[in-house]
Amino acid sequence: MSADLKFWYLRDHKLFRTLSFSQIKQLCIITGYKKAGKGDIIYFSSTDVPRIFFLKKGNIKIVSVDKSGKEMIKDIIQKGDLFGELTLETDSETYEYAQALTDEIIICSFLLSDFENLLLKHPELALSYTKFVGLRMLKWKNNYTNLISKDAKARLLMFLKDWAKKEGRAEGEKVYIENYLTQNDIAQIICTSRQTATQLLNELEEKQLITYTRKQIIINDFTAFEK
Repeated sequence: MSADLKFWYLRDHKLFRTLSFSQIKQLCIITGYKKAGKGDIIYFSSTDVPRIFFLKKGNIKIVSVDKSGKEMIKDIIQKGDLFGELTLETDSETYEYAQALTDEIIICSFLLSDFENLLLKHPELALSYTKFVGLRMLKWKNNYTNLISKDAKARLLMFLKDWAKKEGRAEGEKVYIENYLTQNDIAQIICTSRQTATQLLNELEEKQLITYTRKQIIINDFTAFEK
C-alpha cells in the first residue's frame, strides 16, 4: 500500500485529527493494513500479539465464545469503529473473534505495545482515545440494560431502529437498509433463538411494518419505530 494512501486512511479517522501532518506520516511506518472479504476471520483475541484495529471500510461482527463453545454476537463494527484490545488489557478468561460481514473490508491496526507508546507520546491522542472507548463501553452497558429489561420483540425493534439510523437510506417515510446479516446473526444480537427472531420478523412483515429479504430490509414507515 502506498505511503500516501496510508496517510489518508489515518488522517480521515477522527481519532487522529489532533495530530500534525508529520506525526501522521510517522504513524504510517508502524501501522499495519489488511483487506478481507465476506466471511474472512479478522482476528482472534487469543493471539500472542494483541492489536488495536480501526475499520476503514465495510462491516464486521465481534463474536464471543463461552467455555462450552456457544457463540454470541457481541457487537457489529462499522466504518470508523475501533475493535480489538480496546481496554489496553488482556483477559485470558474471554475469547472472541472478528469476522467480515460485507464483501470488502479494509482495516488498519497497531500492535498493542506500539499503541500504548503512541498514547504516552501524544496526550491529546490519549484523551481522544479515552473518549472513544468510553462511548463504546457506554454502548455495551446500554445493550446489557436492554437485554435484562426488554423482551425479544422490543430488542428487535430497537436494533432495527438503530441500524436504520446508522446505515439506512431514507426515501420519504421508508428507510432502506442493506442486509448483510443472517436471521441467526440477528437472533444472536438480540439474544434470542433463531426461531423466535424469524417469528418476530414474520410478524413485522405481516403488519407491513417491514419488508424483509436476505439482501435488504425496508422499514415501510419509520415513524412507527419512533413511538
